[in-house]
Amino acid sequence: MSLQETGQKEAEQVGNGLFKPVGEAVEDMQEESKFNGVSDGGEMEANQDLVRTTDASDSMGHPIQEIESLCMNCHQNGTTRLLLTSIPYFREVVLMSFECPHCGFKNSEIQSASAIQEKGSKYILKIENSEDFNREIIKSENATCKFVELDIEIPAKKGQLTTVEGLLNEMIEDLESDQPARKAIDENLHDRIDEFIKKVRSYMNCEPNTVPLTFVLDDPAGNSWIEYKPGEPLHKWSHAEYLRTDEQNVEVGIITKDQLEQRRKEKLEELSNRDRNPSQSVKVDSTSSNFLSDATEIENFNNEVQTFKITCPSCMHECECHMKPVNIPHFKEVIIMSTVCEHCGYRSNEVKTGGAIPEKGRKITLYCDDPADLSRDILKSESCSMTIPELSVEIQEGTLGGRFTTLEGILKQVYDELESRVFSQTSDSMDEPTKQRWLAFFDKLKSALDGKVKFNVIMVDPLAGSYIQNVYAPDPDPNMTIEDYERTEQQNDDYGLNDMKVDQQ
Repeated sequence: MSLQETGQKEAEQVGNGLFKPVGEAVEDMQEESKFNGVSDGGEMEANQDLVRTTDASDSMGHPIQEIESLCMNCHQNGTTRLLLTSIPYFREVVLMSFECPHCGFKNSEIQSASAIQEKGSKYILKIENSEDFNREIIKSENATCKFVELDIEIPAKKGQLTTVEGLLNEMIEDLESDQPARKAIDENLHDRIDEFIKKVRSYMNCEPNTVPLTFVLDDPAGNSWIEYKPGEPLHKWSHAEYLRTDEQNVEVGIITKDQLEQRRKEKLEELSNRDRNPSQSVKVDSTSSNFLSDATEIENFNNEVQTFKITCPSCMHECECHMKPVNIPHFKEVIIMSTVCEHCGYRSNEVKTGGAIPEKGRKITLYCDDPADLSRDILKSESCSMTIPELSVEIQEGTLGGRFTTLEGILKQVYDELESRVFSQTSDSMDEPTKQRWLAFFDKLKSALDGKVKFNVIMVDPLAGSYIQNVYAPDPDPNMTIEDYERTEQQNDDYGLNDMKVDQQ
């Protein structure tokens, strides 16, 4: 189903008031200027004359507007057409098309009308037939596209509203346009590129042994999208969100390069201080018995799964959230939540701790000296930070969200996230010493996953909502220490505890 067909079905839901026409916005500015007693000297009227609303509109009634603008090719005035509209199951966008009548220069672009999202987005599409090449795509100016089996990566450039086939066709046209010049300079390179173009076309024609083809769309700004078809198999389309790195924050314009360099300098100073003053090995308190963990099944099958309606954070349509309270023996009750949107395919799952907020925070330290420790269950809440000094791993509060997994699962997720989203995307621009430090870090982390390295896991949770399995329960664990500590005034303020009034009348 195309965007236009889907948009017609959703016209009544979306309504015509999503965007205000540019002309009306100018009028509002002019009225506000008059109300405030500010004279615009005729400039406002001149700007209003430049904006024209045409008779054309999209399926949802949003008008197409025109404005005179400068051609960057011949420096004469051309016409830019603007359509401020909504993509069904996605969000608001601005479609722009420029044409110069003097030199014939044309250009088109799409930009998000939404703010930069809190997290980046990564879409994966398994192309299994010719229809999948017609999937519509919103590619923002920050997004990169990758075709895994073809070993092709399209770098970030202008925003586009296109299809999978359109991306490949545009790439082929760019390569073919320079082929005559290449043949005259380097015939061997010309032949190799010609073979590559034939290979891409064979995939586009779905010839035998060419499908499935994996297409990855990665956008640090979170404003890109691949068309989702409700009811399709889960393996075919997936969407994941991730926290941006400092380098990606620079790319999307959240921080400057100077701020990035300052952060790097502070981290290097911190590592240097840590190397000069290595931390002492963690002392084990064998008498600590105030923390017990699970020795029995954690599932309580007497509790039913509760389902309720929520608004999808991706497409703003109604979807279902499934929630189930689970009692972890020797710890506390936790709530497992899962959300799946049938409209846009958004999926999320998280774990939250139940019960009252303890009076003190909690620090848990586990010394892992046996490969079997990797299979221990671990509950990391959103408020918990995790540090593994021997592996140079530090997970801040909020990173990875709430997770109920194993220690091996946490380490593997850290490895995969850093390797795929940081190292693989920036390794080409790294200097050799930095690249070697990354490789040494991954080698050490892999050795830990293989059970060849002994290390300490330190979890600090101001809300005491995190837990590591005690395999000796109900007896104390000789390799684990539990310390309760007083929260700082700043921590109480950050979590809103100073504003809570629980006094009973």
